[in-house]
Amino acid sequence: MSTGNKAGPGALLTPEESVLVLIDHQPFQVANLHSHEPTMVINNAVGLAKAAKVFDVPTILTTVVEERGGLLLQGLRDVFPDQKPINRTLINTWQDERVVDAVKATGRKKLILAGLWTEICVAMPAIQAAGEGFEVFVVTDASGGVSKEAHDVAVQRMVQAGVVPITWMAALGEWQRDWAREETVQGVAEVQAQHGGASAVAFAWEMQLLATPTGEVA
Repeated sequence: MSTGNKAGPGALLTPEESVLVLIDHQPFQVANLHSHEPTMVINNAVGLAKAAKVFDVPTILTTVVEERGGLLLQGLRDVFPDQKPINRTLINTWQDERVVDAVKATGRKKLILAGLWTEICVAMPAIQAAGEGFEVFVVTDASGGVSKEAHDVAVQRMVQAGVVPITWMAALGEWQRDWAREETVQGVAEVQAQHGGASAVAFAWEMQLLATPTGEVA
């Protein structure tokens, strides 16, 4: 099972301890994504990738048989234009030595996973890595399965193995932790504005109100 604290400040994510692996966000997998509205999963995956870039969290991109299943989604390639995804034939990402070596090379033990589909390409590496001493987090809203049941049962199974479910904006919040962390505030605001949904709308409205003169009371 995953090692590390399950409660207290040590259980929270920090940029310095995190490594992110994005698994198989490809057209073939999106075509049979039925646990969530597909555009939301894509939005959240790209938001997560951009957040990782803001905080300099090492990010590893993977695909499976991309010559048949399609290239990694363009939104993710745009975040890391110089990175070539590791293209696998193995269903279980954690059985590909290139991926494992890339993760281990970072020296980080808080392993964050998101991908398609939850019940296969996310659950298998999450459970295996948790058994090898990594503290594994799965970003559930940047992942999805072929049905709601498939996704939900996969999350339950991973939790039993010691994996921690988290959402992409929760990860961003734990990485930021303090608004006095000024070097990342602008980047965080941009990511939230682009991918934060209703939170982004509310934030934009707040900025409008703060910039609007109230006038003098007659």
